[in-house]
This record gives sequence, C-alpha cells and structure tokens, in this order.
Amino acid sequence: MTPPASDDEPSDRLARASSAVGTGILLSRVAGLLREKLLAYHLGTGLGAEAFRAALRIPNLLQNLLGDGVLSGAFVPTYARMVRDGREEDAGRLAGAVASLLVLVTGLLVVVGVVFAGPITRVLTPGFPVGSAKAELTVTLVRIITPSLGFLVLSAWSLGVLNAHRRFFRAYVAPVLWNATIIVFLSVAATLGGTELDLARAVALGALVGAVLQFLSQLPAVLRSVPTLRMRLGRSVPGLREVVRASGGVIAGRGIVQLSAYLDLVVASLLAAGAVAALGYAQVLYLLPVSLFGMSVAAAALPDVALVRPHERLQLAAEVERGMARVATFVVPTIAIYLVLGEQVVTLLFGGGAFGPAATRQVAIVLAAYSLGLLATTQSRLLQSTLYGLDDTSTPARIAAVRVAIATVAGVALMLVLDAYRWGDDGIVRVADMGLASSAARASLESLHRLGAVGLALGASLGAWTEWILLRRAVARRATTAIPRARALRPGFASIAIVVGMPLGHGLRSALTILDSAPVALGAAVTLLPALSLFAVAAIALDLADLPLVTATRRWVTDHGFRPRPRRTR
Repeated sequence: MTPPASDDEPSDRLARASSAVGTGILLSRVAGLLREKLLAYHLGTGLGAEAFRAALRIPNLLQNLLGDGVLSGAFVPTYARMVRDGREEDAGRLAGAVASLLVLVTGLLVVVGVVFAGPITRVLTPGFPVGSAKAELTVTLVRIITPSLGFLVLSAWSLGVLNAHRRFFRAYVAPVLWNATIIVFLSVAATLGGTELDLARAVALGALVGAVLQFLSQLPAVLRSVPTLRMRLGRSVPGLREVVRASGGVIAGRGIVQLSAYLDLVVASLLAAGAVAALGYAQVLYLLPVSLFGMSVAAAALPDVALVRPHERLQLAAEVERGMARVATFVVPTIAIYLVLGEQVVTLLFGGGAFGPAATRQVAIVLAAYSLGLLATTQSRLLQSTLYGLDDTSTPARIAAVRVAIATVAGVALMLVLDAYRWGDDGIVRVADMGLASSAARASLESLHRLGAVGLALGASLGAWTEWILLRRAVARRATTAIPRARALRPGFASIAIVVGMPLGHGLRSALTILDSAPVALGAAVTLLPALSLFAVAAIALDLADLPLVTATRRWVTDHGFRPRPRRTR
C-alpha cells in the first residue's frame, strides 16, 4: 500500500518544478539582457531602436494570443488530464490537431502581415510621420520579422506539450537560441561597419532565424514525449472541441491585455521621440521578474491545478498560498531595488555607447513607475493559471478588460502631463507645453528624453493592482476558500536592508575614485553591492527559504556558529 503523501510533498513538487522553469527562464533572460545591452550600445534610444521596438510588437501579440494564451489556458489542462488517465493515443491526436490548426491560422496571418505591412504600421504607430525615415524603417522591419510568427507559435505549442509532461527546463531554455542569434547577427553587422539602419535590419533578420532555431531545438523532446503524435485535423479528435471552446475565453483575455500593450505603443508614438524605446528598455527589466517568478510558479502549478478534483479544494487553496508566498519572496526585493537603485541597474545593464546618462535617467524612472505594480502582475499570473486549471477562462478575460480600461485612461491622462518634462542634469524641468508632442518632436531622429512614458507605466501599475484584487476574489469564489493573501510581509521586512544599503553603496562608489576611469557598468555594480549584501544577511536571518542557499546557510551557521563549545576540564 502506498503511504499517504506528506504535507510537504506538494510544496516540494512546486518548488522543484518552478525552479526548473525559473532556471530555464533565467538563462533565456540573461541572453535577452545581453541582447538588450548590445542594442542599447549600438542603437541607444534613437531611430533604429524605436523602429525595431514597434516592429517586434506584431509577432509578440500573435504569439501571446495563439501560442502562450491558447496553449496555457485551453490546451494544457485538457492534454494533461489525458496524459494522467493514460490516454496516450488520444493525447497524441489532440496535440497534432492543435499544432495543425495553429499552422493554418499563423500561415494566413503571416501573409497578411507581410503584404499589408505598410497600413498595419500606420495604424499601430500613428505618431510616426508618414514617409519619415522612422516609419519607412518600421515597415521594412515588420516584413522581415512577421514570418517568425509561425515558428514562435509552434515553439509555444512545444512548450505546452512539454509542460504537461513536466519537462520544464528544455521548454523554457529554448529562447536562448533566439536571443543568441540576434546577438550574432547584430555583432557581425556592427563589425562590418553597418549604419544604424543596417544594424536594425540585421537585428530583425536575426529574430527570424532565431525563431526557427528555437522551435527546432524543442522538436526532438516533443517527439520523444508524444510518440503517438498525429498531425491531422478533424471534428472527431478527442478534446479538440473543448480546447477550441476554452480558447475563446483565453484569446479574449489575452487579446485585451495585448490590446493594452498596443494602445501603449500607439499613444507612445504620439509622444516626443525616445518614448517608445524607453518603454521597451524598461519593460525588459520589468518583465524579467514577471517571467522568472510569476510565470515559473504559474506554469509549474497549472498541470497540478488542472488535476485537482472537486473534493480537493482545500489542497488547491494551500497550493495557491504557497505559490503566492514564493512569488513575493523574490519579487518584493526586486521592487525595492528598482525603486531605490533603478539608475544603477539600468546603467549596469544598458549603460555605455549610445546609451548615455540622459537615457539612463529616462529609463530608470519609467522602470520605477512600472515596479509599483510588479507584485500584482506576478501574483496575477498564478491566479489566472488557477482559474484556467479550474476550466474558468471567461473570468480572467472580464477582469483583464477592467484592468486595460483603468490602465489606459489613467496612463493617457498622466502621460499628457508628464511629457512636458525632462529629467536632466539639473533635475526635472519643464521643456514644453502639456499635451501631445509636436510633429517635430515626434519625428526627431534623436531621443528627447522626456517623461511621458512614465505616465503610461503608472497607469499600467494602477491597472495591475485592480486586476490582482479582482482575481483573488474570483479564485476564492471558485475554490470556495478564503481569499489568498499576498504573503509579502517577511520579504518586505528583509527588503528594508536594500534601502539601508543604498547610501552605503553611493558612499563606497564615491570613495573609490579609481572607478572614475572605469566602465560605467563597473561603478554601478559597486554601488549595488552593499544593498545586495545586507539583503542577503536579512534573508538568512528571516529564513526566506525559497531563496537559493538560504536554508543551507542557516544550517551551516547553526552547525558551526552557534553550537555551544564544550567546557574544558582541568
């Protein structure tokens, strides 16, 4: 007879699975940061950077809708149940049918995107003056990047299949190839002495080739996991109707969120030059903890949530609470770092070359505004996955609509005020009238480093907290349990060490005059060191066990530091 599972097993399983997801995402994000470092160095926040950010939005939107959205919310729960019940033949037919459907849909969308790249660009970036160098370059990049959509969606399908089989690492480390290919293409173009336009085109071509390699790297693992895979469409495929029906709610929810991202792009294009690029760089850092900690916990929990039976709702509530605590342990300190040491973080990762002090200040303050909603965004990923696992895809969609409405209204109102200001060497100064930027300011080939993007980030944070509150209530109703708590108190106390360490870091940097001639990234790293060291001590003292090495360090200290010494006998 199998012994009953201990209470620690679900927590250990979630920790192991989310660690595998988090490790894969970490490696891909490190590669992504290297990519962004090179982009910042060669393109800064100027013409090429703005055009690439705008062009990349189209495949990102459709990938999130057809890939990540449909597969995580509709396909994975149904497929995971088939795998659990030993229905291997049916599972293979369902996986093949979903892949076939995605190929047909994305193929049509790629043709539309390439043929109508001009009109699509004008709709998405109305602030880029028609016929300007920025607008023309964006159209070119859209035509190069859009064909990558099919491979990115198939990569997301592969991720869904591997997640259902709890093979997390391979699925989430695959984007390393996408990032690495862009790095290679950009580095080669820069070595050959390409112009800014040449570099932007090289980056777009690297994104296309990288998408192909990302999918091919996952395919062998998928074929081993699903030996019964059959690439056929048909009404008789078991589970296909359920997936298609559930995907409607998921697409609606994801579509609303993506609509928010596109609205940000549209209105940011109406701001002074540099706003689109500043938002893009800030979002890279903002989305890093969302992916590492929010997505990793949510992805690891989804297969288990989908298998929870009606009489096990108390177990479900405990799983959600554990997930919320794990997310908060990592995210709350990240928020503190972004708020008090944002300039140093941006300098460390992007500083140098075309990315100077003015760009650093602009991106840092946008990042600080985004970070105010970071805990809500990351924990909402887990709450959404919980509802998806309970076969409720409509509630997250309705809540997402509320979030987008609040974020858009608040963001636009704030950006019209803040775009009149610039953060320069003399502090924040007013440089223009409030309202939409002039045509000359929007068409500028150089960033004007204004703060309109900060308003959009503040609106996004307000919308994120609204969504978090509504999702918690929805999970409590569906699971018939108490409303999940944020579990952020202990990480919050530990994060006070970061605030205390901030002036120490600045003092250390000022004292080390030898760093005045060193790369700016090295000086930023030195400034961050005291805050991170004090936080490590606080995390060990407060036993934030989800953080790496905390438990092992406490055990070592207990064994070697506080054990009473035996008395000497005379």
